[in-house]
Amino acid sequence: MGLSTAFTELFGVEHPIALAPMGGSAGGALAAAVSRGGGLGLLGSGNGDHDWLARELPILAGESAGKPWGIGFQTWAIDDGVVARALEHDPAAVMFSFGDPGPFAERVRGAGAALILQVTDMEEARRAVDLGADVIVAQGTEAGGHGARHGRSTLPFVPVVVDLAAPVPVLAAGGIADGRGVAAALALGAAGALLGTRFQATAEALVDPATAKAIVEGRGEDTERNRVLDIARGSRWPAKYTARTLGHPFLDGWRGREDELAAAPNARREYQDAVARGEIPALPRWASEAVDLIDDLPPAAELVATLAAQAEAALARAGRR
Repeated sequence: MGLSTAFTELFGVEHPIALAPMGGSAGGALAAAVSRGGGLGLLGSGNGDHDWLARELPILAGESAGKPWGIGFQTWAIDDGVVARALEHDPAAVMFSFGDPGPFAERVRGAGAALILQVTDMEEARRAVDLGADVIVAQGTEAGGHGARHGRSTLPFVPVVVDLAAPVPVLAAGGIADGRGVAAALALGAAGALLGTRFQATAEALVDPATAKAIVEGRGEDTERNRVLDIARGSRWPAKYTARTLGHPFLDGWRGREDELAAAPNARREYQDAVARGEIPALPRWASEAVDLIDDLPPAAELVATLAAQAEAALARAGRR
């Protein structure tokens, strides 16, 4: 029967499913596969690195089979030139997360692309509405990777944003890794779901095999939000946003001692040395609380269809009850 929502109608896609534009790992092949599968693939360009985009955008354009796709940015890490270069490739949508997208909104709208804004709290949600977002992504704290230090869980956060933003379509994000989660998002009033960790564990994701293996074997209780690994890496992520990751040896040694770590350059050098020796992974292993639900590494296009079928079945079961 298919699940038609304001989101699927806006982009002309088959399923109310979008790929989270995970910086560096949601490359051209993954975004294209999600779009071919009937969802909306969003390229995870992060800070808009020119060389990375130059490599991945042609892959996305060549493999998307004419289906709509978009590009996502970490708002705090980019400038207007990055957005202008991305718009030269005619994406159907541009998504901004983590920071004030105000300086870029009119440029995106003027280029004819849909403006997707991810929000992690009510202040950001009100700002997204004021900016005239075409789609708002409400991200709960269960999400893997970065999110609000003092955010809210997906279940109560999504319907509040839905009510605030109506009639603007809202996507739910955070702790969604199977079709039941997509169905739950729709039941909350969202027009679809944006998934990250589930798509990290696919054949096309740009992740180290050891990271994919860790996600498949991981458990929700193994994840936690912290700033320790950002500080250790010398990352400029704003303190407002912590990151949910799987366990990590360096985290075990510095948990709860963020200020001390920030003032300890020797410790940060030890982190880099351990990475160079291969003792710890080069990047933290971002993972959501729903990581327990992931037990395979399917092709992404097939996964989109599976998620949609699971969501339809879950909604049908709920209706019978």
